[in-house]
Amino acid sequence: MNSIKLVGVVLIVLGGLGLVYGGFSYTKDTTAVKLGPLELTVQEKETVNVPLWAGIGAIVVGGMLLVMGGKKG
Repeated sequence: MNSIKLVGVVLIVLGGLGLVYGGFSYTKDTTAVKLGPLELTVQEKETVNVPLWAGIGAIVVGGMLLVMGGKKG
């Protein structure tokens, strides 16, 4: 399997995950206050939404790479 087909498969998988889950979240540590040796940190939960068009586009581009990846000019 060449690298173009591998990228195509990865795009299809990521596009499918984006459609199923609709986004992902992560936790970010932020320094709120720093007074001398004392430091107060806050954990913020960030959510990133994956647009529907991005998931569908990744699947389409991945499929095109799989189909066209094996053909030589």
